[in-house]
Amino acid sequence: MGLKANSIVPPYPVTNACDAARIKWLALLSGFLGWTFDSMDLNLFTLVLFPAVSDLIGSTDPAQVAQVGAYIMAIKLLCWGIGGIVFGVVADRIGRTVTMVITIVIYSAFTGLSGLAQSWEQLAAFQALAGIGIGGEWAAGAALVAESWPEKGRARAMQVMQLGFAVGFFVAALDNLLLGPISWRWVLAAGAAPALIALAIRAFVPEPERWRRVRQEERTANVTAFETFSAVFAPGIRRRTIVGVLISAAMMIGSWGGLTLLPSWIQQLVRAAGHPAAVGVQAISQAFMLMMVGAATGYIALIYLSDALGRRASYFLFGLGALLASLHLFLSIATLDQLMMFMPVFGFFVIGGFGTFAAYLPELFPTRVRATGQGFCWNFARCVTAVGPLIGGGLVASLGSFQAAAASTSVFYVIGLVAIWFGPETRGVPLDD
Repeated sequence: MGLKANSIVPPYPVTNACDAARIKWLALLSGFLGWTFDSMDLNLFTLVLFPAVSDLIGSTDPAQVAQVGAYIMAIKLLCWGIGGIVFGVVADRIGRTVTMVITIVIYSAFTGLSGLAQSWEQLAAFQALAGIGIGGEWAAGAALVAESWPEKGRARAMQVMQLGFAVGFFVAALDNLLLGPISWRWVLAAGAAPALIALAIRAFVPEPERWRRVRQEERTANVTAFETFSAVFAPGIRRRTIVGVLISAAMMIGSWGGLTLLPSWIQQLVRAAGHPAAVGVQAISQAFMLMMVGAATGYIALIYLSDALGRRASYFLFGLGALLASLHLFLSIATLDQLMMFMPVFGFFVIGGFGTFAAYLPELFPTRVRATGQGFCWNFARCVTAVGPLIGGGLVASLGSFQAAAASTSVFYVIGLVAIWFGPETRGVPLDD
């Protein structure tokens, strides 16, 4: 972590109100697009896991496919977490927009290359490298948006950015719906397209003025990259970091079972209903598209709820809803039609719930370590979540069904429901520089 100050960041001074308005909207647009395509490339593999792995290992045995798929998912999640933590520090050192460009190029290139994999080991390697970029983009983008918007509209801007996750997931499902019947390789190859937006971000989006001021002070004081990272564990910040990790991990692990085991369960329901295998691809895409409609509604609701109820109460409400929705989906629903009808409700709470700490995490940390702090919370939680796929196959085997295994992971929501009340309420509090 011996990164030096970036000398290539161009000076974009804010000279008037028109400049400030233009910059905040450019920041939001770039953050939204970066997170949209981050979500798209993240979720493409989840959608094609079964056909891709079965093709590469030469077997359609669900247990064998699930085991190999679990290895790939675990490696990807671990690299996602590591990349996010590292690039959080990078974003605090060299800039938000520069880091976004680097991470977008990484995840686009290696998602596209995944379509060329000739073995599951190659696929795992490409997905791992893509995961590094996927993990790093959010920390930089969230910091960029948070620091470019005034206090009054910041939470709403963060929710609009987070809406990009639902849009990206929807685009991924649409990609799979259109290209999946041709080949899973074409589905992943389409993941290379987002690299084009990196050029526009680098050309038109400036660094936040508040970050430039704070970074100049740190350069003057010769603050090292290690000191930037270790600052999130200093007295006064350490408790916020712990709370951030716990609420992030609870949401991620709680949703993991549903999001990763759902495609395999849908394939099982399709076969049980006597439909041909090709129907499974369409059913998975349709289910995830319905889920993202619900998620988008959840993000829109949070635009108003996060200010009306506060950050902590909003998280608690959505966390509790996600717990109940997960238990109902996996313990009460038995047919494909019932599942499709419930997908918008499931998406509203389970995916929409991620919007609750999308606004909260950037407000927990001062500007000098904002990307580092929020990146560590989000991505250390992701590293912890990486063990989930490794035990997923064992849960399916020991509990006897995808539903029971997925429902068992939802109990982790309880950790977040408790931990959120140990953090500060940041509604209406100016960002700390």
